[in-house]
Amino acid sequence: MWVFGTCIMKLMLSGWPKLLTVVPESCCLILTGIFVGIIFYITNTTVLSPLSSTIFFFCMLPPIIFNAGFFMPNRPFFDHLGTILLFAVMGTIFNTICIGISLWACGLSGLYGFQISLLETLIFSALISAVDPVAVLVVFEEIHVDKVLYIIVFGESLLNDAVTVVLYNMCDSYISLGPENIEASDVLSGFASFVVVALGGTMIGIFWGFLTGFVTKYTHRVLVIEPIFIFIMSYVAYVNAEAFQMSGILSIMFCGITMKNYVAENVSTTSLTTVKCGLKVLSNGSESIIFMFLGISTVNDYHEWNTAFIALTIFFCSLYRALGVVLLTEIANYFRLHQLNRVEKFVMSYGGLRGAIAFALVLLIDPKRIPHQPLFVTATISVVFFTVFVQGITMKPLVEFLKVKREENQEKTMNERLHDKMLDYTMAGVVDILNQLNSNKIRDKFKQFDYAYIRPYLIREKKHHEPKIC
Repeated sequence: MWVFGTCIMKLMLSGWPKLLTVVPESCCLILTGIFVGIIFYITNTTVLSPLSSTIFFFCMLPPIIFNAGFFMPNRPFFDHLGTILLFAVMGTIFNTICIGISLWACGLSGLYGFQISLLETLIFSALISAVDPVAVLVVFEEIHVDKVLYIIVFGESLLNDAVTVVLYNMCDSYISLGPENIEASDVLSGFASFVVVALGGTMIGIFWGFLTGFVTKYTHRVLVIEPIFIFIMSYVAYVNAEAFQMSGILSIMFCGITMKNYVAENVSTTSLTTVKCGLKVLSNGSESIIFMFLGISTVNDYHEWNTAFIALTIFFCSLYRALGVVLLTEIANYFRLHQLNRVEKFVMSYGGLRGAIAFALVLLIDPKRIPHQPLFVTATISVVFFTVFVQGITMKPLVEFLKVKREENQEKTMNERLHDKMLDYTMAGVVDILNQLNSNKIRDKFKQFDYAYIRPYLIREKKHHEPKIC
């Protein structure tokens, strides 16, 4: 019924194209969810909480992340991976520490009317620092920003979530341990686990991506099972990583990035079309349901309002997001050929939308151990609504006003593609002669290794579904 209702709502919204040019679809779906939630509340209708953390992390999030990985343009993503990692890792840690300490310091002044510990504000700041890929994807796809800017912000939001979950679990374990029992070794082991969880999730995803390519090498005899293997093995990668307490988000993302290079050449054209369409349906459906459920889950009696705490949370989230982007962009520009200008910095800081991931994480907090959990829930919803409604609605007018470079929808001609390849090989040759290392040389070396040692074991035959310049 929830899926059917969401589909009906999307169908109705499609009848008001002028409305969707002003208000993002995500805002309309949240408002619809709030309306439905009010009806349930007034009529005392008992419904199962639709946006529980388990349902979100194991049912709704995987298809969205897998879709992002499978359709991620590999070259722009890996060309800007250094910048993406800088924002996703250092940016998230910076925001978590600064927001947590600032909220704790304000609490010491008695501004909230109650005392709150540093560990409590840190676990809250960790989850509220999660830039939501669902919200970013919906808004940025609607305004069609430049591919470089889109890749950096969207890539950051994907990797940022994995970092956020690790920081959240780290703070949660410190609270369980007790602040008086925390030693320097515990802090060091926490950061060590941070690296292990991230790398472990990535390696598990790459392994399952290779394994999917190997399996699809032999599925040509029974074409009907090809899409099933792709969907199931990607989900197994996610569950496998979570079972080993690694990052499931990174696992399923890199599984999609890895497998698409091989399954596209193994499976039939019909199966590939089925996978692409199926992924879009599952991903788009999950996105819509998440926003609608977010609105429904808002209307309940489990809120605790504190104006000072909520207002300061919104202020600090906006302040440190902008400050972090400015500082980290200066570092990134020192190593980048394509410099990120002031307008792009503004879009990156303004595009730090929060969403369902922060809400799902705050629901995981045990109110018995953290008595301020109801306040954290209310503050999280307030931040999500502020970023999605205020920043999401004003994003498009600001992009037009600032004349931000838009994505060119025109497909490159054969001549342009040939010139691009010629420049790539020329650059790789020049770099090789100079005995230096850059992205062109790394890409060229990996391609040689891939064609010599990996593809022969994972590809059934040399074929392409469309003309391709190698």
